Amino acid sequence: MCLAVPGKIVDKQDMLATVDISGVTRKVSLMLLPEAQAGDFVLIHAGFAIQRLDEAEAKKTLELFKELEKYAELDA
Repeated sequence: MCLAVPGKIVDKQDMLATVDISGVTRKVSLMLLPEAQAGDFVLIHAGFAIQRLDEAEAKKTLELFKELEKYAELDA
């Protein structure tokens, strides 16, 4: 199963972005999405930004991930 997570680009230098994912920052390659800019929300898979998405969709997906964490804790 492949999983992509949404994040917000907070900084961009050439083809490398710093992305905030629920308060955690990571370096992400923009080789597949060179038009992305700081402030954009992107889907990240395997260290690459693969798609831009709107803020509402990104936040909805992150909320769903938080709900899954709660269920995982209950199941443990």
